[in-house]
Amino acid sequence: MPYEDLREFINVLEDKGMLRRVKTQVSAELEITEILDRVVKANGPALLFENVKGYDIPIVANLFGSMERMKLALEVERFESIGEKLLEFLKPEIPRGITAKVKAIGKIKEILSYPPKLVKHAPCKEVVLEGEKASLKKFPILKCWPKDGGKFITLPLVITKDPETKERNMGMYRMHVYDERTTGMHWHVHKDGAKHYRKAEELGEELEVAVVLGSDPATIFSATAPLPFDELLFSGFLRKKPVKLVKCETVDLEVPANAEIVLEGYVKPKERRIEGPFGDHTGFYSKADCYPVFHIACITHREKPIYPATIVGKPPMEDSYIGKAIERIFLPLIKFNLPEVIDINLPIEGVFHNLAIVSIDKQYPGHAKKVMFALWGMGQMMFTKTIIVVDKDVDVHNLSEVIWAVSNRFDPKRDVVIVEGTPADALDHTTPLPHYGSKMGIDATVKWKEEGIAEEWPEEIEMSKEIKELVSKKWKSYGI
Repeated sequence: MPYEDLREFINVLEDKGMLRRVKTQVSAELEITEILDRVVKANGPALLFENVKGYDIPIVANLFGSMERMKLALEVERFESIGEKLLEFLKPEIPRGITAKVKAIGKIKEILSYPPKLVKHAPCKEVVLEGEKASLKKFPILKCWPKDGGKFITLPLVITKDPETKERNMGMYRMHVYDERTTGMHWHVHKDGAKHYRKAEELGEELEVAVVLGSDPATIFSATAPLPFDELLFSGFLRKKPVKLVKCETVDLEVPANAEIVLEGYVKPKERRIEGPFGDHTGFYSKADCYPVFHIACITHREKPIYPATIVGKPPMEDSYIGKAIERIFLPLIKFNLPEVIDINLPIEGVFHNLAIVSIDKQYPGHAKKVMFALWGMGQMMFTKTIIVVDKDVDVHNLSEVIWAVSNRFDPKRDVVIVEGTPADALDHTTPLPHYGSKMGIDATVKWKEEGIAEEWPEEIEMSKEIKELVSKKWKSYGI
C-alpha cells in the first residue's frame, strides 16, 4: 500500500529500525549538517531531531540515505522494475487480435488511474497564514556549511505552470532565505522552472509558485527525476494511486494535500538578487550569482508540522542514493533506445553528471562512439562530462575491472573523443564559460582490425575449463 504522507513513511522507518529520534538539543546552524555528514557516510539511519534550538518544529533528515530506504520509499525490490513497467506504457505498440486489444485497453485504463485527484479539504490547510503572518521565522531552516550565504531550504518541491500551455512542473531547487518572506529561486537555465519563468518575463507577468515541504516519499522523489511529463503523474504511477491535490489559497496552483508545509507566492519579472554561495553536492561551494526572487504571500501547514531537510557535500551523501535509484529506474528506457547497452554506472564520486561508465554488446567498428553521442543526446545525459564505454564482459560497477579495461584496451589518440561547445551543468565550475564546455568519450572496448589496430588483438589469459572444475571440487573444503 502506498504511503499516505511523510509521517507514515517516518513511522515505517522507525518500526524497521531505520530511523532514530534525537532528543538532545541541536542547532540548525551547522551542527545538524556535521551530524548528518557523519551519519550518512557511516551508512546510518534517518534522523528525527525533536529538540531544535529556538524552534518547536522537528526536523527529519536522511530519509533516503541508503539503498534499502530508497527501495522502501518506492516500495520495490528492484528499481529496474519501475522502468520496465513504465516502458510497457510508453512503448508504441499496435495491438493485433482481440486479446492484444483487451490488454492495450487494460494498460490505458491503468494509466488513467494515475492522474492527480483534486480534493476540497487537506491536512496542509490546518493552519493558514497570510500577509505579515506568513513568516519563515518559525521554521528550523538549516545553515549547512560555514561559508554558505545564509540559510537554505534544501528539500523543496517547487511547483509552477507554463504561462502559455499551463503544463505543470515540479522540481527540486534550493532556496536561499533572504528574510522572513523572500528567498532566492535557484533555477538553472536548463530546468523547466526556469523555462516557465522566462516565458512569464517575456509576457511581463509574475509567475505564480507553490513550494511544498514534506510529502509522501514517492512524490518527493518524483521532483528529482528527469521526466518529460508531469512529475505528479509519475508519483501516482509509482504509488499505484493518484496523488491527492488541493487548490492553493492565493495562487492558481494545486499542491499535494498531504504536505507538511506549503509556501505560496510569486516571482516577479526582471527581478534578480545575489543567491549563494552554497556548499554543493560537487564538494565545492557554488559561487554566488544572480537568481530570481520568490515572494511569499501565504503559508499553510499542519497543526504540528515536521520540517524535512537534506544536506549535500562531498559524496557519499543522501542525494547519492536518490541518484542511484534514478540510474537504475531509467536503465530500461536507455536500453530500449539503445539495445546494445548492457549496463550503466554513474559513480557517486562523479556526482552523476561528471562520469558515466557504459558496457555494450559491440557489433561493428565505431560502435562505442555511436553510443557516446547517442547518450549525450538523451535529456539530462547531455551534462555528462565523461563517458567511458567498455565491452559486455566488464562489470561497470566493479571499478577494478573498469580501470583494467581503460588501461589495456584504448589508445589515447585513436580512442578518445573530445567534443567542444556543448551544454554544461550549471554547477560545473571547471568550464571555460558558464553552462558551456566540452565532453570526453573514452572507447575502452577491444579494438577490431577495421578500427586500425597495428596487429591482431592478443588473447586474454584464461584457465582451462577442466582445471577450473578440478580445483572447484578438490579444494572446495578449503573455501577455494
